[in-house]
Order: sequence, then structure tokens, then C-alpha cells
Amino acid sequence: MFCYQCEQTDRSDNLLLGCHALKGNCGKDDRTAALQDILVRICEGIGQYATALRALGQPDEHAAARGAEWMFTTLTNVNFNATAFQRYIADAYAFELELKERYEATGGPELTGAAQFVPATGMAGLLAQAPLVRVDADIDVLGGDVVGVRNLNLYGLKGTCAYAHHAHVLGHRTDETDAGIESALAFLGNPPTDLDALLAHAMTLGQVNLKVMEMLDAANGGTFGAPTPTQVKVTPVMGKALLVSGHDLGDLVAILEATAGTGINVYTHGEMLPAHGYPGLKKYEHLAGNYGSAWQNQHAEFAAFPGPIVMTSNCLIEPQPSYRARIFTMGPVGWPGVRHLTHDDLSVLVKAASALPGFTATEPERTITVGFGHESVLSQADAIVEAVKAGDISRFLVIGGCDGAKPGRNYYTEIADKSGPDTVLLTMGCNKFRINGHDYGTISGIPRLLDIGQCNDSFTAVKIALALADAFECGVNDLPLSMFVSWFEQKAAAVLLTLLALDIKNIRLGPTLPAFLTPAVVDILVRKFALKPLGDPTEDLANAMAGA
Repeated sequence: MFCYQCEQTDRSDNLLLGCHALKGNCGKDDRTAALQDILVRICEGIGQYATALRALGQPDEHAAARGAEWMFTTLTNVNFNATAFQRYIADAYAFELELKERYEATGGPELTGAAQFVPATGMAGLLAQAPLVRVDADIDVLGGDVVGVRNLNLYGLKGTCAYAHHAHVLGHRTDETDAGIESALAFLGNPPTDLDALLAHAMTLGQVNLKVMEMLDAANGGTFGAPTPTQVKVTPVMGKALLVSGHDLGDLVAILEATAGTGINVYTHGEMLPAHGYPGLKKYEHLAGNYGSAWQNQHAEFAAFPGPIVMTSNCLIEPQPSYRARIFTMGPVGWPGVRHLTHDDLSVLVKAASALPGFTATEPERTITVGFGHESVLSQADAIVEAVKAGDISRFLVIGGCDGAKPGRNYYTEIADKSGPDTVLLTMGCNKFRINGHDYGTISGIPRLLDIGQCNDSFTAVKIALALADAFECGVNDLPLSMFVSWFEQKAAAVLLTLLALDIKNIRLGPTLPAFLTPAVVDILVRKFALKPLGDPTEDLANAMAGA
């Protein structure tokens, strides 16, 4: 196998960064990695046929959604089940053949690249094909720079597909986002070998991701209402308990409906925390609070939780024996031997929660505040603008993104703790757990720490920045705004491309840079966008406060 799509990637060999043993650092084995590469190749072919049909005025309404769902399964810490990937490959190729038949009926020219790929029918044959479609298959010919930027496009697209899938399952899609996903898949199905062309397409993909994040924001808000500031219990209450982790709000609703009236308390975990800010979700009285913290702590937190656990999207790590029998998966998530649920089959959760002990006592209450969506923040835009003009607010610091176990992530805590009382901190993603337990006070009645949501809510940060730029009649880069972004996996790569496509400068990215970005490519991003690898937090904060 070879994989370097996330921060967990093996960096022990400076000449060959990436996981290339029988098992990756995430727990993905070489068979699963191989099948994921093949599935991606088939999705690229689907994109080629869907794009060609769209150009002929015959778009397929399912191509983008199905391609996005299959791509989502290949993200870091999503699905580790090789058997499931055999099924995905068969289903995806059958769908591609349907599109191919429709396209050939138009008399169009033969498509090349991924459209020509034919997967083998058995595991042995698929594993034999895999080296031909590995992400680094032609690195000896093209070099690490070209292959790295090609994979920047691939990993950014994987993140975009994940965001799109979350919107699709809530019934939201647009022709514009469908076309963007199909086109991006098609691009990778037969990509150029010119570095400038690959970088230019990455910026195009960033714009596609912006539209997808806007669609997801509309899907969440339209389905569950605009988030409002809400205090969330982070201490348990006595009673039967069920834990829901991941990102998918639709799955959470299905679980809440299935447990209504049963006496079972439902708790959120990880990136599901912002669910408490949505009116359509916090109306459920048995949504009892949040338990635990970021994804990388799940081994200890899940072992201690006295009820069943459901993983609804990415962020799964290998279930431990102490809780393996009571963890379940939904949506794109999978692990061998772990039971997978659909919305039509949730009675098992009620039975499991009823049989397990739950919490035997109510702990003294502690809360944190979530729900600062762009509607809530921008409703105070006038007060914020006046506070800036009066000098009460000197700078906005965006401190957010993915959390992780790699050393160096205390950097973000230090930035927050060392920030002055005249700064406003905006946090999103599970990196929030580094700072959301601290009371940073208020400025002119405005909380200094504003939790704007999960990584799926990244559009909120963009929306706030653009709205403030309009209010001050300046560009985003002229705002008193600095970004300290923590990346981990492919959703973060998609958000980074969106920020770069918006020409936002001076983004501080870490704690380490992606392994697929070679030093030469990093130099390009530094020169063009003033991208800044992390340094000393005290020095970085001082430079940011000075506008650098």
C-alpha cells in the first residue's frame, strides 16, 4: 500500500513519506487501501461519463450523489471494511457502465483515462490491479511535485464529496454543485501533467467546495433551523445512555426519534457537539448533553461510556475489546465485524441501551456554549463593528480545524491562552476541545470565544469574514483577522483550497504540513498566498496581531 492523505502518515523515511507497510497508522490494512484506490478510479470514470453527458444536455441526477458517497468512504478514518469495498466497487462499476451505455448511444468520441479502467471480478484480481492506480503510481516519471499537487486535487475533492454527501442525505443538491463534483472527478480521470494547470484546477475546486459548503449550510439550517447560542451540559445525568459521534445530523435525528419516550438519554460526542445549537435538534428533551471530547480520545472515552455508541461518519478508530460489542456504524462508516445500521433498523440501539447500566448518578452540572452560527454572529454585526472602531476589539483569531494526537497541537491552546483580552476567538471543528473549556470572558457584551460549529460549518467562518469585509468596506485580507488552522484529513484540505481560492493570505497551517505537499510546492504556496507553517506560538501571535 501507499497512502499519505492525512496527518497520521508515516514520516519516518524522509525519502518516502507515507504509509507503505501492511497497515497504515490509521489502522487501514493494505487490502482496504488497495480497494479504495480502485474505487476512486471508478468514480473518476463516472465523473468523465457524467460530465460528457451533461455537456450533451443529458445530465444524470444521481451521478454526483453516488460518486460523492463512494468517495466519502475512502476518507481517513471512515471505512476499514475490505468486504464492503468489494461491494462498493461492483456497484460503482455497474453504475459507470450504465452511464457509458448512455454516452455511447450519443455517438460521442471514446473517452480515455479512468473511463477505460475495468476492475477485476475477484479479490485477487483487484489486488493485482491496485498498483496501477495507486496515488503514487507514476511518481518516477512525473516527480513528487506534480503527483503531490494532483493528490492535493484528489484529497480536496474527497473532502468536498464528504460535505456534499451530508447535504445530499438531507435532500439538498444543486445543478451547480453536481456539475462541479462531476467535473472534478473527470479532471482526475485524465489529469494534465503540468504543475501550473494542476494548481489552477485546485483553485477551481476550492470554488466548487465553497458552493458545496454553502449548500450544506442551507441544508442544515433549512432542516433544523439556524443555530442559536446554547449552553450544553458536559456532565452526565442518571439514567440509560446512548452516545452518538461523528458529523451526520440526519442520523442523529433518526436516533433521537427511535429513542423518544424510551427513557434513554442521548449524548453527543466529538464533532456532533454543535447539534445542540439547532432548534430542530435541541427540542428533543432526551438530548441530554455532550460526553467526551475530540475523536482521538475515543478509546478511553468509549470504554468508560455505560451504553451503546454510534459512529455516524468519519473519525472512527479501531474499536477496542472493552466496547467493540456495543459500538455500531451508520452511513459511510464501517469496521469489520461491527454491526452497520440504517434508519429502518434502530431498535437494536434501544435494546442495547436498555440492557446496559447507563449512568448511575447525576454529576454536578458544567456547561459550555455552542451555536454561534453566522446568523447569530452577524445579528450583532453593528456592535462588533463599533467595538472594533472603538478599539475594544483589536483582532479576530480563527483557531480551528481538525484535532489529532500528534505532538504540537498544544500550539493552538497557547495561541488562545496568550491572546489579549481585546481579541475575539472563533473556533470550529474538533480542535475546539483544546479551548472550549476555558472562560475567556466578554468584550462589550460579546463572548470572546465563539464556537461556530463543526468542520461541516466551515462556511460560517467564510460567511462571517466576507460580511465583516463588507461592513468595513475592505477586502478580507485587510480585516483585523488572522487564521490558525489545524489540518488532519481531507475535509481540511478542501477548506484550505477554498480559503486559497478566495485569495486569503497569511493562513497559519499545522501542526505539520501535508506530506503530499513537497517543499517546492510549499514554496509556491508561501510565495503566492503567504501560507505560513507554524512556528513559535508567542512569535506567531505577535506577528498576527501586527497583521503579518
